[in-house]
Amino acid sequence: MSSSAVRALTLEYKSLQEEPVEGFRVKLCNDDNLFEWEVAIFGPPDTLYQGGYFKAVMKFPADYPYSPPSIRFMTKVWHPNVYENGDLCISILHPPVDDPQSGERIEERWNPTQNVRTILLSVISLLNEPNTYSPANVDASVMYRKWRDSHGKDNEYPNIIRKQALAGKLDAEKEGIVVPLTLEDYCIKPKSKPSNQEMALDLTDFYDEDYDLDTDDENQDSGDSDYANGDDSGNGET
Repeated sequence: MSSSAVRALTLEYKSLQEEPVEGFRVKLCNDDNLFEWEVAIFGPPDTLYQGGYFKAVMKFPADYPYSPPSIRFMTKVWHPNVYENGDLCISILHPPVDDPQSGERIEERWNPTQNVRTILLSVISLLNEPNTYSPANVDASVMYRKWRDSHGKDNEYPNIIRKQALAGKLDAEKEGIVVPLTLEDYCIKPKSKPSNQEMALDLTDFYDEDYDLDTDDENQDSGDSDYANGDDSGNGET
């Protein structure tokens, strides 16, 4: 494993623990392996996936971030862009090669500026808006388009999703995990920032510790009085 990959993953994992992505929870599958993460996805409120709890494994290559990770759902997910074995098919996880037959532009594919946070946000977007041009699950894609084109009159697709979301919610309850059902619970509240007064106190403490303000003021006053009395010893006597 390259040192740059270890460093990148260490920083990203720490960042996601301190400032999580809404709708996701990540942890290491094994504390000794930084290259394999367990990802839990909560279904966004007001969508077909509301109340759902879907688990996946994200595996990183040895040369990350120069090559993309892979994502495999461990929970059953009926979706046009998820293979039968659970592998997720999404542009952002595809190597940056020119493949006209895929229908993907090269800028939509992976590049080293991407990270786990952008991947997770793309996954949420894909759940709600599947890519049916090059589906991984053809049957799910046909069913989704039928439901979409019927303007909600054909319920076969949403019924399957809701059943899977309910099954995931029951799994979460067994694990003691509370699935957010409202937008307020789903959205992560920002950490409170220190007030201006607290910041001012911190700065005062900083200066008091690193500089002796009183001593500096006394030296300055002494120097000023010398010049005022005509003592310009720094220039020498003539």
